[in-house]
Amino acid sequence: MAEGRGRVVAAATDGACSGNPGPGGWGALLRFEDGSVEEFGGHAPDTTNNRMELQAALEVLQRLEQLPRHPDLTLRTDSKYLIDGLGSWINGWKRKGWKTAAGKPVLNQDLWKALDAARLDDVPLRYVKGHSGDPDNERVDRIAVAFSHSAQPALALKQGSSELASTKAAPEDPTAVAPKPLLQLLSRLELADRLAQGGYSLSLLELAQLVEQPLKQLETKRESWIWRDWTVHPQQDGRWTLERREAGSEQY
Repeated sequence: MAEGRGRVVAAATDGACSGNPGPGGWGALLRFEDGSVEEFGGHAPDTTNNRMELQAALEVLQRLEQLPRHPDLTLRTDSKYLIDGLGSWINGWKRKGWKTAAGKPVLNQDLWKALDAARLDDVPLRYVKGHSGDPDNERVDRIAVAFSHSAQPALALKQGSSELASTKAAPEDPTAVAPKPLLQLLSRLELADRLAQGGYSLSLLELAQLVEQPLKQLETKRESWIWRDWTVHPQQDGRWTLERREAGSEQY
């Protein structure tokens, strides 16, 4: 297992651009079986939002190629441009010599060709609606926006440490900084409430992402258990549901 962290169980990317075209940034995040997180991103002085979305996905796929991957791993993105392009459009582009249906050169050919070479058959793309409360999507968005402002967000170390990487780069824009731990927690708690109210079920991977616990630890659970203000219930199909606990209710 890579550096003792186990397999990658979740991946997310996002891109941002100020002006479109203009200064841009991209952000990426990987989660491992032991609960550790690896974050990274970058800046481009003159680019577009679409190019940053593609760049983020390319960086993650190239990184994932070097790492052990869980069979249920998906790359989560809010870019339909990326999903449609890599999932269907690219086949027609290649048949036409990288021309569109109108006979014009395909935009961002360099990145599309690199993505085509870097794609991993065991890592499908999965669409997630942007700014919908998904913790990892919100996080990579903040990383991308910070880099687009030429700021250096505090990123989780590659070694999976809970500490944040220090930097002497330009201070972050107050409107684009990485969220404080309390704000990150609030986002997850709000999402948990919506999941409980809607009666939605979660896969084990999704549950591990929400509660930020190692996947191996959750795999040992068979009965209902308490997480903060919710009871987590097992379902017959191997999925889990959340139930909001009443104030003063007893724990299992």
